[in-house]
Amino acid sequence: MQKINSKKIVDIIGSNSQVIDVDIETVETDSRKIKAGDLFIAVRGEKFDGHKFVENVINAGAALVIVEEIIPNVPLNKQILVDNTLKAYGLIGAYNRSLYKGIVIGLTGSAGKTTTKEEIKFALSMFGSVYATSGNFNNHIGVPKTLIDLDMDSDFAVVEMGMSAKGEILALTSFANPDIAIITNVYPMHIEFFNCFEEIAYAKAEIFEGLKENGIAIINKDANFAHILISEAKKSNAKVFEFNKDCNLDVDLELSEIGEHHYYNACCVLKLVEVLGLDVKKVAKELKNFGALDGRGKKHSLNGTDFEYSLIDDSYSGQPDSMKIAINVLDKAVCSGRKIAVLGKMAELGKCSKQCHVEVGQLLSKTNVDIVIGVCEEMKDMLKELPLSVEQYYFDNKDGIDDFLLNKLLQNNDIVLIKGSRYSSKLYQVAESLIIKGAKK
Repeated sequence: MQKINSKKIVDIIGSNSQVIDVDIETVETDSRKIKAGDLFIAVRGEKFDGHKFVENVINAGAALVIVEEIIPNVPLNKQILVDNTLKAYGLIGAYNRSLYKGIVIGLTGSAGKTTTKEEIKFALSMFGSVYATSGNFNNHIGVPKTLIDLDMDSDFAVVEMGMSAKGEILALTSFANPDIAIITNVYPMHIEFFNCFEEIAYAKAEIFEGLKENGIAIINKDANFAHILISEAKKSNAKVFEFNKDCNLDVDLELSEIGEHHYYNACCVLKLVEVLGLDVKKVAKELKNFGALDGRGKKHSLNGTDFEYSLIDDSYSGQPDSMKIAINVLDKAVCSGRKIAVLGKMAELGKCSKQCHVEVGQLLSKTNVDIVIGVCEEMKDMLKELPLSVEQYYFDNKDGIDDFLLNKLLQNNDIVLIKGSRYSSKLYQVAESLIIKGAKK
């Protein structure tokens, strides 16, 4: 972060507080990471309230704190009072971003955002230095952090933005103020929090409202409600570019992963490269060296007691369309053993939940998958759709699944897919266990 004087911070976030004159170089929301001279922002979360740690961070040497209420036993001239500390965090990030001279690329979509972000980083690194959102820090806390930690010497900055409700992308894009905004896809993820599927498209399209003047929009023209995305982009006076899985570019494209979603991601990246006026053929030639990420479809070759097998770890998240994509990947996978799907519940689907789980079962019934393990109550609806030819098992939760696979089910050359809602099914813990136990020496 660029050094900011305390008086400037007060001005940026619109506070009336009178504070000491000090220069700030580091902003933290985690009280455990505070060092002498840092600014601490007391954020209220689901599990923790940063206000409870204000006295501790001052004792640890924090120069200033931003709070929503004055904290006793803390010098008043070290407290900046605001109505909303999260907004203050974002405004500081926005100020830091305003000083950045490189190109900011904002990215959103219902699925595959982090993979696409990393693929963009991979591609643009061929032409300059790239700063990008760390991991999946794409929410109301992650985006401000991304902007505050921005590498000011980089040529490109890729900022991932996620949402689960209307208005969230709007807030994030107002801070990021991207030069280019990308929407990869629109799926019924988090539909429990919307009145209809169409509303999700409008919520994603909020990213265009934060575009710089005469900014660029890159849109998947095969996305659900693509016409809404394009229309909303044009309302923001954006110059619109479209892509699909065929790229429509004069290049040969070879990828290391199977599945059409990988082609959509690649073609999105190539369209961005083209829009930036960079060498598309150079990138297309190298994309075969970009592989799936941990927990997002990465394939592992593992050992059992006296057998070897493959694991497709797609356990980071689970929603209907990405679930279907993962099943199709398993169906097309080449292996001499059996194909096994370990699938956990899909969350935040509201009244659509049962039908979505039924549809997954209907898809499975048309594939070459040999064995299906359903995890959590909702998956019983999926299992009911399977033909008798498909061997099936049910678990109430993740407990014991790794032991069942390793000691009772898996055989030589089998391939296993693990997929499910991260925090509801927690199947990522099963994948982690298998990887640890089965890593080849």
